[in-house]
Amino acid sequence: MKKVFILFLLLTPLLYTAAQSSIKVEIVNLENNKGRVLVALLDQHEEDFMDTSSVITDNECTVIFKEIRPGKYAVRFIHDENQNEELDTNILGIPKEGFGFSNDAMGKFGPKDFSEWLFDVSGDTKIQITAKYMF
Repeated sequence: MKKVFILFLLLTPLLYTAAQSSIKVEIVNLENNKGRVLVALLDQHEEDFMDTSSVITDNECTVIFKEIRPGKYAVRFIHDENQNEELDTNILGIPKEGFGFSNDAMGKFGPKDFSEWLFDVSGDTKIQITAKYMF
């Protein structure tokens, strides 16, 4: 039992260190400073992992996700100008507010396949996403 306890004490810092990565997300090219930016971090299975929001300064914002384990992740965001916590669209379903995806994975009529949003995290990671507007 004493050996197991000692092994646990030796391994605990390694496990804790693995969870200490961060993802810094810089969102640029926002049309204005109105509202907030709602940002979602997704795991490799396209499941929401963490959500946050940020104020906008000088048409940009930055969010940091902390204590992230190594793996593959993706980010999506909306520029929620009217702060109703949803992406507003017109009658045809075309977004009226800004949005974006990690790796700027945007096709002609919406986002590219989710696999193209994914990026690797194996330590502190910084990504930049350019906001897209349809109007």
